[in-house]
Amino acid sequence: MTEAIVQELAELVDKAAEVVTGVARVTPLQFNERLSTATGCRVWVKREDLQPVRSYKLRGAFNFMSHLTEDQRLKGVVCASAGNHGQGVAWSCTRLGIHGTVCVPSTTPRQKRERIQFFGKGNVDLVVSGDSYDKAREISLEFASRTGAASVPAFDAPLTAAGQGTVAREIVDELGHTPDVLVVPVGGAGLLSGCGSWLRAHHPQTRIVAVEPAGATSLASALAEGHPVKLDTMDTFVDGAAVARIGDFTCSIAAALKPELMSVAEGQVCQEMLDMYQVDGIIAEPAGALAAAALSTRPGDSSLRVDPDTDVVVVLSGGNNDVSRYPEVIERAAVHEGRRRYFLVNFPQEPGALRRFLNDVLGPDDDIIVFEYTKHSDRETGPALVGIELGEPASYPALWARMQASPLDVEVLEPDTAIYRMLV
Repeated sequence: MTEAIVQELAELVDKAAEVVTGVARVTPLQFNERLSTATGCRVWVKREDLQPVRSYKLRGAFNFMSHLTEDQRLKGVVCASAGNHGQGVAWSCTRLGIHGTVCVPSTTPRQKRERIQFFGKGNVDLVVSGDSYDKAREISLEFASRTGAASVPAFDAPLTAAGQGTVAREIVDELGHTPDVLVVPVGGAGLLSGCGSWLRAHHPQTRIVAVEPAGATSLASALAEGHPVKLDTMDTFVDGAAVARIGDFTCSIAAALKPELMSVAEGQVCQEMLDMYQVDGIIAEPAGALAAAALSTRPGDSSLRVDPDTDVVVVLSGGNNDVSRYPEVIERAAVHEGRRRYFLVNFPQEPGALRRFLNDVLGPDDDIIVFEYTKHSDRETGPALVGIELGEPASYPALWARMQASPLDVEVLEPDTAIYRMLV
């Protein structure tokens, strides 16, 4: 049974390739010198950020909508999206002459919302509601039930997953042979299902690695339980891959494929985003950098083990990143690296207290990046919020030792505290 559903989806991928020809671009498969040098293998990046809507989601949306009946087209379509699927649906609405409604959560970056309306060209209504993709999905399903509009799934449908799977066909064509390893980002697992099924049917020797953000491991949770489960909490920073509950169809495909699973910390994703921007000249959104982040060789990072002298392909799934998010990206990357630390320091309310802290506690290459303090004349000490950027992350133990040796009362702000989340 499991082999049958994989084979059926692989056949749908081949049919979808005919549908999306001339619609979705054949995006470049680019050799990446930075990642290749770091890992010792040949790393290729599939640039789906160069699609007209800057993500692979166009493939699945167009393939699904192309199969709608004339009556369904007249009633219109509706979808839920974190942003990229909505752009694919909007673009397809314009191309196919269908009216659509796109429901997105409030966490969707403004850049993605504006692009949905741009690609819709008056054919699409944008609804912003809820604080997660799953809430937006509830709203879209209610809209479909009330109006008769056809719901266009972002991942949990064979036709959608088949469209996404055309990425794998192109990779093999462009590389000239099957890759040794394919690394794909996972949110709802449509891309994994389509690409994985096609490779299992045609090139079963390829090692398939599925990468999730550490704060949204819906696939790993589902496979561990044997069925989809809803995550109680979720970090939505990697918005394109932050799905609280994986789909029933994609879960069944993933269970049949048995891919290698990895989770990558959001800060590690931010480091890869910065490396792509500063070294490769690529603007990637968080979900777009997710797969490549798994190849990090930095100490302490989650790192995929790859054999030298092999061909590894990572899918850069999207480039819809709002430039206003880069300060947060820089902050998260620095915190993940251990370069930035935050403390509550109780200073004696007397002259020279801050100067002694600077001279006796801070290292020569350390810098204060946050200092919030209000003097109260009726107290002997006053708490200050202090953020420190270290010259080198490895110097933190020495800094902490000096803090403990000082007469100051110092509290380390941990990531799970409310005041820390206010900063990062």
